[in-house]
Amino acid sequence: MTIKRFFLILLTIISLAGVSLSLIESLNQPQVQSRLELYQTNLILHASEFNSKNLDVADDALIGKDPYLTAKNQYQAARDLTKTSIDKLADDINLSDKEIIPDSQAADLLSKQQLRQGISTEQNFINELDLKLGIILAVRGEIDQAEYTWNNLINNLEAEKQQPEIFKTAKILNSLWSKQTEILADAESTITTNLKGWFQYSALKQLYQIQDRQDDLLNLQAKEQENAITAILKLTIIGAIPFLGGIIGIAILIFLLAQLFLKKEKAFLASDHNFVWEVPWNWEIIWQVLIVGFFFLSQILLPFLFGLFGFNPTGLSLRFKAFYVLLSYLLMAGGGLLVLYFSIKSFFPLPQDWFKFKLKSNWILWGFGGYFVALPLVVIVSLINQQIWQGQGGSNPLLFLALQAQDQVVLAIFFFTASIAAPIFEETIFRGFLLPSLNRYLPVWGAIIVSSLVFALAHLSFSEVLPLTTLGLVLGFVYSRSRNLLSSILLHSLWNSGTLLSLFVLGSDIS
Repeated sequence: MTIKRFFLILLTIISLAGVSLSLIESLNQPQVQSRLELYQTNLILHASEFNSKNLDVADDALIGKDPYLTAKNQYQAARDLTKTSIDKLADDINLSDKEIIPDSQAADLLSKQQLRQGISTEQNFINELDLKLGIILAVRGEIDQAEYTWNNLINNLEAEKQQPEIFKTAKILNSLWSKQTEILADAESTITTNLKGWFQYSALKQLYQIQDRQDDLLNLQAKEQENAITAILKLTIIGAIPFLGGIIGIAILIFLLAQLFLKKEKAFLASDHNFVWEVPWNWEIIWQVLIVGFFFLSQILLPFLFGLFGFNPTGLSLRFKAFYVLLSYLLMAGGGLLVLYFSIKSFFPLPQDWFKFKLKSNWILWGFGGYFVALPLVVIVSLINQQIWQGQGGSNPLLFLALQAQDQVVLAIFFFTASIAAPIFEETIFRGFLLPSLNRYLPVWGAIIVSSLVFALAHLSFSEVLPLTTLGLVLGFVYSRSRNLLSSILLHSLWNSGTLLSLFVLGSDIS
């Protein structure tokens, strides 16, 4: 065994340990999709307040027949998922108590602290859900159920001495809908401070009606009409555009399948038996680039260096977190491309069709066509995937940050990172290098499948493996047919841009 191979094995063990740990940690983390559904529900609640007799059909398409019932079910489902997550975390603590090993007591203590912190965070989220769920129930006329929800919340928070702002708000809401004659003097300021969006509107509306403040009520309703129009526009953007794109994608898929049936080997979907990449290197170079240039660099080396210099992004503002994400990604991409370059440098000049960036070709058609085809495929797989993971399994941390981002500088940084830097780097590694390299040992279709699976696992979230593998298959097919990295980079960029657009639209506040 050579020294180089020995170090490769060592780095592989270290890297795979880090990757495995990240994947295991994702099991108890929520999917961003579960939070997105709540954000969309809040938009639907706003839109439901729009008063127009001319948009009944459009209203039904955007917000449904009974938006309050939809919201009730959505919040209850989110609560159930969060409760399941708490139960899993509690089981992990109990299991840890039974399997403790004396030599690992310090690590076990740290793990328990993290699990308890996770339980506390999830319980706080349930309290917020209960506060809002009570308002939905009250607006639906289920006053007794709303009071029961708020009273339980009040009793729990009073016993635990936690979240005083939630405790006080719940007491005020309970008094508003239970027809109590005594309303706290600072009820309005508490509602304005601790509730947002439609929930704030509904609570203030109830307060103004009880206090017979007609002018304030009319102003509030006028402002909510403006918010409702904004919500309808947002729902149109995040619903209609992907829907139309999906219809185009289904039409393209039907055409491709029909062509495959009629033209056989000459169809776009047919395997290209006559083409294989000429691969001048062996499996060790593939191994070296993936482990050293991607997994070790991103999972071990960069976190170690940031920790060594005492840099912890946890307490930073969102803008500084965005800069941290950009810096860490550029360092990872730059280091990964350097490892790739020096790994294959001795094989220059490379055979034809390696790392091609051909501007004068039909790469734009391939990119957009692949994007439209990916839309219905990934959506269908994602729906199945949600049933499997039930809101758990983790998501890319960037998605949660993007959901909170309203600063234009933050938005620009996230857009550059996700829609420009990530497609260029990841397509160069996974489609430009890995896919053709695997063609030395596998047929093209096999190389596409394996490279897509590695691409999905590299995102370190179990819940994203199936959807990202599906996206990777489309990316791999587009690249293998176009022989042009610009086509898969464009597809990747369109996909990430669409995701960010949805997050930005959903996350933007409607006051």
